[in-house]
Amino acid sequence: MVRPAERGTGESHRASAVLGWEGWGRAPEGFDAAALYVYTLLQPDTAARVRDTFPVLGSPASVAAEAVACAMMLQTVARGDSLVLEDQLRTWTEELHRC
Repeated sequence: MVRPAERGTGESHRASAVLGWEGWGRAPEGFDAAALYVYTLLQPDTAARVRDTFPVLGSPASVAAEAVACAMMLQTVARGDSLVLEDQLRTWTEELHRC
């Protein structure tokens, strides 16, 4: 079940020093937290802290948001960027398929 959308930017990650507004709009619940989580995948301790800080992650409410964030980064990998995240993204994809 997809939960109601919430406002989000998709810019709340470590690679973005300042929130950008070009992505402002409606997003699945938990999208900003999922976008942040993507950028912590190479740091397991930090990734765990993000999941602890944002309990929506891993819940049924955030499956759509996590899938979108993961798919967006897989598109980036397919274009040749952020290649170091590919294995972690594939693992996350498998986890999301089990939800």
